[in-house]
Amino acid sequence: MRQYLLLDDNRAFAENLAEILRDAGDEATVVTSGDEAVRVARTTRFDALLTDMRMPGMSGADAVHELRRVDPGLAAVVITAYPKQDDLETARREGLLAVLPKPVPIPTLVELLSGARRDGLVVLVEDDPALSDNLAELLRGRGFSCVTAASVLDTDRILCAQPFAALVDLRVPGGPDGEALRRLRARYPRLPAFVITAYPDASLVQDAAGVFSKPFDAGTLLEVLETAHAARPAHAS
Repeated sequence: MRQYLLLDDNRAFAENLAEILRDAGDEATVVTSGDEAVRVARTTRFDALLTDMRMPGMSGADAVHELRRVDPGLAAVVITAYPKQDDLETARREGLLAVLPKPVPIPTLVELLSGARRDGLVVLVEDDPALSDNLAELLRGRGFSCVTAASVLDTDRILCAQPFAALVDLRVPGGPDGEALRRLRARYPRLPAFVITAYPDASLVQDAAGVFSKPFDAGTLLEVLETAHAARPAHAS
């Protein structure tokens, strides 16, 4: 049985979603403010958060940030009727499992939540939009949350509390080869980093957890990530 936290200032909407999840055999707790969500998360371990974006007081993006300070391993799904709002980009930089529209596609939501991984946040640094989108979709299909960056500057803007792994192209705009990788290592010294590159440089990849030369087999990459997730420290949950 999985535990979900639903945050929406429209209680009727949230209770309707909660009832669907309970009917599937899971537990769902409904809160209507970010402050209330943080209080509940201090005493209850949830598998995933579902949050609206536009709410009085604490926004959905701020709620994801504050909740991750309490529980860094929490997976997060944003539900919004305003997909182009600025706060959504802020939330994406925290690392999300998915962004879903209102009205919510229930089968998609249930499938996402059933596979959501705690401590499953992956940083993906890749400047090829098609490859980045494809990898992000494959990661989410295996239950991994994802935060993406397409340049060294984007890498600096990542807000996530504690990713469990990174996939990093060595050559991205904004700096010399390997600069994004160096900055991630400085910020997250123990983060396993898997290099994905068409320009493997032995001096840059010697400390990498793995190296995948483009073109690579995505299935093999996902299997390696799943093995790394299963082997993460025992205190992770």
